[in-house]
Amino acid sequence: MRLDAVRGVASYPVLGALVGPPPATETVRMNTLRSVATAPIRGLVLGALAVPVVAQFVLTLVMWGPAFLLSLILAIPPPIEAGRALMNVWRRLIGALAGVDIEVPYRPPPPRPQPDADGGYTYRDRIYKTDRMPWLFRRIEAWGEDPANGRDLFWTLTYPLVAAPLALIPAALILTGVVAPVLGYPLWTVTVAAPGIAAGPALVRLSGAWSRHYLGPVPPRVQTRKVARKRWVERNGLILVRCAALGGLGLLAVPLLAFSLAAFALGFGLGMVFLIPTAVEHFRWLANLRRGLARDWSGTPIAVPYRPPVEPELRADGRYRVGRQLFKSERMARFDARFSQVWRDPAVGRDLLWLILDPIVGAGAALLPVVMVCYGLWAWTVAAVMALFGFPHDDWYGAVAGNVVAAIPAGLALTAAGIWLARRVLPWHGRWTALLLRPTKATVLSQRVERLTQTRADAIDEQALEIRRIERDLHDGAQARLIAVGLTLGAIERLLDSDPDAARQLVAQARETSAAALAELRDLVRGIHPPVLSERGLGDAVRALALDAGTPVTVTVDLPGRPPAPVESAVYFAVSEVLTNAVKHAGATAIAIDLGHRAGTLRVAVRDDGRGGADPGRGTGLAGIERRLGTFDGTIAVHSPPGGPTEVTLEVPCALSSPKTSTSSATG
Repeated sequence: MRLDAVRGVASYPVLGALVGPPPATETVRMNTLRSVATAPIRGLVLGALAVPVVAQFVLTLVMWGPAFLLSLILAIPPPIEAGRALMNVWRRLIGALAGVDIEVPYRPPPPRPQPDADGGYTYRDRIYKTDRMPWLFRRIEAWGEDPANGRDLFWTLTYPLVAAPLALIPAALILTGVVAPVLGYPLWTVTVAAPGIAAGPALVRLSGAWSRHYLGPVPPRVQTRKVARKRWVERNGLILVRCAALGGLGLLAVPLLAFSLAAFALGFGLGMVFLIPTAVEHFRWLANLRRGLARDWSGTPIAVPYRPPVEPELRADGRYRVGRQLFKSERMARFDARFSQVWRDPAVGRDLLWLILDPIVGAGAALLPVVMVCYGLWAWTVAAVMALFGFPHDDWYGAVAGNVVAAIPAGLALTAAGIWLARRVLPWHGRWTALLLRPTKATVLSQRVERLTQTRADAIDEQALEIRRIERDLHDGAQARLIAVGLTLGAIERLLDSDPDAARQLVAQARETSAAALAELRDLVRGIHPPVLSERGLGDAVRALALDAGTPVTVTVDLPGRPPAPVESAVYFAVSEVLTNAVKHAGATAIAIDLGHRAGTLRVAVRDDGRGGADPGRGTGLAGIERRLGTFDGTIAVHSPPGGPTEVTLEVPCALSSPKTSTSSATG
């Protein structure tokens, strides 16, 4: 920063030649003296700036009130635009007085809307004749998303409380030193005014730096710390909310247990047996909810252990059979089936034990960190207020051993300990829930036997359908063509001596028919088990499917070996069915297949950009894929919202037979 006097001397060539430019040290000294001399005046101006800033804050609230409270959309832009223009004036003025550079942090305005093909202007779900309202809505959205607006409002609120008093300190000290001899304190002239003069430039610049922090753009490192701090607060706050929710659900088990005990007493004591199934089943919704929360919040999956409902069997004599019991009424048969199903279920006793213990163990553990954090915040905030204002207190309101000041670090420590404990309690709570609500080993084995029985029946039905298809294809295709070849050969035998030319034509026809029969047999064999699958493995077989799909298909294979042959065949035909659905029914223009083996599971993910809407429950080919994979304990997951995209994930647990690595990518 050059002095005006120096600029004036340098502006005259003759004087500049005679005097010459001042030395660098002399320029620095003159700049320092000027900064010290003008600091009190600049501080007074910065302090006086608090008056229009306060007026701007009040006026902003007055102008925004009708706009937001009365939903006057057209009244929103004027105060925002006027406020931004005035804030830019403050930025330039404060930057010039405090010697700091304050950049304008506002985001660029959105582009003006362009008309559609029909000449209208679309905003969300509505079409407007002109671009006035769409452009207004876009600007309001942009203003709402711009963090600079909130920082401007915070600055106008706090500038008179922080920056303005800071800038007024030099002038106040100097004025006190000047007035001190008149009041009879001559020594204050030096002891008070001198620090004000010496520290004036630093205090003025500090005031400007504070304004620059809020009026300028957020530095990247500050933004990074702010985002990290926000995520930390959100994460720990969410954990505390989840702990509080689990504690509340644990306490909810108390009235449910009381209802069950009352129903059991009426059922066994007074013979009201119709209440017993209700007493067992009415809290299962809470148990299932807790299983889901343990999976989603604690990362502990818990399978549902309940037995499937039993349906009465209608006999030829019109009676209903449930186990070894016969009933004339369907209503009684269904009640007995329900009673037997819930009463003999081993999960009933574990559910009741969980209902008794969870309000004590689960709710107590979940609520402990919440109570610690809440009481810690209460203790140190109340203690801080009491210590600051000197309010009377007792030993409970934030005091530690009669000392209210000691309660502040104690409350902070209790709050930190509660946050630390909450992050450990949540996974432990999931394990506690799984201890009583997960299926027993006998239940898991029983469910597996039932699943294998069902999948075996599905596999037998699938095999029978496949055999009938092969028989039909042989009967209607290759067999008919071979019969035609035999008849043609008979005709050739009769015409061979009398009409050689006609016989020669029949020989050519027989050759074409036999070639067609051979092609059909090859297609049939390929449909039973493709040769490429046997020779090259699943990865190359899927690539062959991609080449024949008629749509760009990207295949990524990462298989460190080969799965068992039955698994390869099932997965191959499942992928073929999914590809067919994507091309023919979904209208996909791009498909990606990811084939890999991780953690003992063969996983295939097929993604396409089709129209979506696939649902295995609507009787499509996906249901057949589910039955085919179910034979090997495989699963299929479909995510296909209307409009797409669609992702089908196939998973089959299996081991690979070879440690050879095969990792590659191809596009078909």
